[in-house]
Amino acid sequence: QVELVESGGGLVKPGGSLSLSCAASGSIFRIVAMGWYRQAPGKERELVARITGGSIVNYLDSVKGRFTISRDNAQNTVYLQMNSLKPEDTAVYYCNSYLYTDYKSHLEVWGQGTLVTVSS
Repeated sequence: QVELVESGGGLVKPGGSLSLSCAASGSIFRIVAMGWYRQAPGKERELVARITGGSIVNYLDSVKGRFTISRDNAQNTVYLQMNSLKPEDTAVYYCNSYLYTDYKSHLEVWGQGTLVTVSS
C-alpha cells in the first residue's frame, strides 16, 4: 500500500506564486520518478513536470521558466514551485509516482488532487 499526500494549492492572482508538495508513504522500495499532472475543466490530463531519481526533469513547454520541480529523495517528497502564474494554469493538480514496492513489483500511484485557481 502506497499513498501520495498532496498539500498546497489554492487561489492566487495572475503573476503570483504557489507551491505544491507531495509526500509518498507506505511500502516503498525505490521511487523511479515523481511528477505533477494537471487537468483543467473540459480538458485532458497533461504532464506538467516530472523528475526521476537521477534528477532528470521534464516540463510542459508552457510552464518552462515559470515552474520548478524538485525532489527530496530521503523524504520521498516532490515539490512544485509555480511562479508567474497565469489564468490558464488553473486546474486540479495531481501528484504521480512510478515506484517499486520490492525488487520486482512496480506500480503507478496518484494523489487525490489539489485545486489551483489563478484569478483576479
